[in-house]
Amino acid sequence: MRMYDFDKVVNRRNTNSLKWDVKETELPMWVADMDFQTAPEIIDAIKARVEHGVFGYSILPEEWYQAYINWWKNKHAFTIEKEWLIFSTGVIPIISSVVRKLTTPGENVVVQTPVYNIFFNSIVNNGRNVLESPLVYKDGNYDVDFEVLEEALSNPQTSMMILCNPHNPVGKIWSRETLTKIGELCAKYDVIVISDEIHCDLTAPGRDYVPFASVSETCMNQSITCIAPTKTFNLAGIQTAAVMVPNKYLRHKVWRALNTDEVAEPNVFAVAATVAAFEKGDVWLTELKDYIQSNKKLVEEFIKNEIPELTVVSMEVTYLLWIDCSKIGIYSDALAEYIREKTGLYLSEGCEYRGNGHHFLRMNVACSKETLNDGLSRLKSGIEGYKQWLDSNC
Repeated sequence: MRMYDFDKVVNRRNTNSLKWDVKETELPMWVADMDFQTAPEIIDAIKARVEHGVFGYSILPEEWYQAYINWWKNKHAFTIEKEWLIFSTGVIPIISSVVRKLTTPGENVVVQTPVYNIFFNSIVNNGRNVLESPLVYKDGNYDVDFEVLEEALSNPQTSMMILCNPHNPVGKIWSRETLTKIGELCAKYDVIVISDEIHCDLTAPGRDYVPFASVSETCMNQSITCIAPTKTFNLAGIQTAAVMVPNKYLRHKVWRALNTDEVAEPNVFAVAATVAAFEKGDVWLTELKDYIQSNKKLVEEFIKNEIPELTVVSMEVTYLLWIDCSKIGIYSDALAEYIREKTGLYLSEGCEYRGNGHHFLRMNVACSKETLNDGLSRLKSGIEGYKQWLDSNC
C-alpha cells in the first residue's frame, strides 16, 4: 500500500501556474512541471519556516551542503566535496551565466539534438553560436554519433558543450562508456562541459544514471555539473539549485559568474525545501517513480492498441514521453497545433528541440491517472480527426 496519494487531482487553474494558464477547455501536458503536490515532509518544512514570520536575507548552512553530499553518495555512489558546491537560483541561470563567463561572443557551444530547447536561448541570447551534433535515431533508440560529435568539438571556434545527462527529451540514460568517450573528446579539444543533470533522480525503478563527473578524472576536471531537487520534487517555483565544480580554477570562474549575475543568493525557502527533500523525501520519491512508471506503461499500451501510428520511444527516465509521430506524415508543430485546436490537449511540439524533433511530440505524464486518461482520449481523438481531415482533402 502506498503512503502517498498520487491519484489526487489538484486544481491548479487560477493559481498563476505557467502550465495551467490555458483555456478552461484545454488540458496542458507540455512543460516539465508535475501536477502532484510535493512531499508532505517538504510542505511541513516550508510551513515551519513560514511560521517563524521573519523573511530576511538567507545564508547557506552546513545542512544544505550535507543534504547534497549525502544524497549523491547514497543514491548515486558519488562523493561530492563541500567546496565543490555553489548555490544558484536555477539550472538555466547557471548555464546562461557560465556561457557568458567562460566563452566569448561568436564562439560555438555544442548541443546534442533533439535537446531541451532552452539551451538554445542560453547560447543565442549571449551572442554565441549553437552547433548541433545530432543524435542517431535507429530502431526506436538514440545514440551518439561520435564522428559527428568530434567534428563539432574539433572546430577551432568551439569552446563549450552542454550535455543533457540524462537526456531530455529523448529519455536516454547515457552509459559510462558513452560519457567516457564524450569526456575524452572534450578534453582532447579543450572544450568545457556543462552537464545538466536535473532529471537524474527520475529514472525508472531499478535504473540509475551515471554522474558525468564520476566517470573519470578527465570528466571531473573538464566539467561543470548542474543539479537540483526541483524537477524530482516539483519545486521549480522555489528556485533552488546547485552547481558542482571539482576543478578549482573552473569553480572560481563559475563562482564569479553566478555572483556577477546575482543568481547565487538563496531565497528564504530554498534551503528548507532542499534539505527536507534530500533528507526526508526518499520514500515519497520511490512511490512517485513507481506511479510515473505505471503511467508510462498505460500510455505505451494505449498507443499500441488505440493509436498504432504512434510509438513511445523510451521509458528509461523522466516523466516526459517522446512520441514518434513520423507515420502520420505531418511535422509536429502543425500536428500539435491541430490536436490542441480540435481537442484542447496541449503537448510540446518536437520541432522546438531541433534535430529530428519535427517527427515527435513530447507528453508530460506526471499527473493523476484520471487526468492521463483524459489526455489519452483527447490524443486519440486528435489523431483520428487529423487522419479524417487528411483523407477528405487528398
